[in-house]
Amino acid sequence: MLVLVINCGSSSVKYNLIDTSDERNLCKGLVERIGAVTSIVKHEPEGQRHTKSTRTIANHSEALQEIMSYLLDPDNQIIESPSDIKAVGHRVVHGGEMFKDSVLIDDDVTKAIEQAFDLAPLHNPPNLRGIQAAQKNLPDIPHVAVFDTAFHHSLPNKAFLYGIPNRLYRRYKIRKYGFHGTSHYFVSRQYYKETGEKAQDTKVITCHLGNGASIAAVDGGKSVDTSMGFTPLSGLVMGTRSGDIDPSILFYLIEKEELTLANVHALLNRHSGLLGVSGYASDMRDLIEEADNGDRRCQQAIDLFCYKIKQYIGSYIATMNGCDAIIFTAGIGENAPLIRQESLAGMDYLGIEVDEEKNTNAERGTVQKISTDSSKTDVYVIPTNEELVIAIDTAKIAQAADQSPWV
Repeated sequence: MLVLVINCGSSSVKYNLIDTSDERNLCKGLVERIGAVTSIVKHEPEGQRHTKSTRTIANHSEALQEIMSYLLDPDNQIIESPSDIKAVGHRVVHGGEMFKDSVLIDDDVTKAIEQAFDLAPLHNPPNLRGIQAAQKNLPDIPHVAVFDTAFHHSLPNKAFLYGIPNRLYRRYKIRKYGFHGTSHYFVSRQYYKETGEKAQDTKVITCHLGNGASIAAVDGGKSVDTSMGFTPLSGLVMGTRSGDIDPSILFYLIEKEELTLANVHALLNRHSGLLGVSGYASDMRDLIEEADNGDRRCQQAIDLFCYKIKQYIGSYIATMNGCDAIIFTAGIGENAPLIRQESLAGMDYLGIEVDEEKNTNAERGTVQKISTDSSKTDVYVIPTNEELVIAIDTAKIAQAADQSPWV
């Protein structure tokens, strides 16, 4: 089945056209800076020349029109008709407690996604705009919502509840939800496939490290804890997000800096994390380069990032009473040997030993084991493929299959 996978940000649309019969990605691309004077459009068809151009694209609907125009262009020979696309899969960040699995989108689902705006104000509104734009451009085929939070619905009460009055959970559903679920799901399954281990017999820690970053404890194939919480702000230090901090800091800052709630929100989400600590950049590649040149604050940001990863790994080993494998994935996890090495340094007491040569020379884009032969815990680099998870789930639901890949 040919599935168009859509991932919408506030000013961007990322797409992948995937044939689920052989898991081929026929074309992928990105429309960014939507609504700006000049938008950037990138298309990367399989086996053909990649293109990059600029034009004015006012909204998400026009972005979808641009994508469809490219896919239908006879010169590109990607699809012949819109009817070649059998379903559209949409990444939706927050499903709240309403959605434990992916669902076929109807009016009730659309309303429920809108009701979760308060839970993910930076993500769910553009996700919904993308759904509406895609439905306008492809109105006669199934549209499926795949939620970042779905994989973490297996968290036990003791892992998802906060130490606040229970009435606030009952009334407002304030609890840990977790995110990056499709990525944590995918790489853990790739580990089972690579090693032949049975999901029910394994304890795995998955580290999704990118501009947004989270770690999950996967016990018996199910997520039992994860670092992100009520929103994607908590947990690890990230590109521009603070991660975990003492809540009293907020009250202190409001008093000392005379900040509004909007100021605090922007401070913690857009001006903190690696960017805030380094005072230089949010991109790990830039930080590593400057740290190598002697920049002390960039080195502090790297050290803090790795330290928080180590803390969570240690806590999840305790949570699961053991660990068979640690998996690194996403932009930083797959491409930064230094971060992998430093995050696991000094953990030999727990039987975690990284082979420096294997780690440094790990081939990008492939599954690589980077632990020593004597390491009691395996360490892997496994490329994530969230788009494929979305495509397969979408195909199953569109075909009215009974089984979901979350099972």
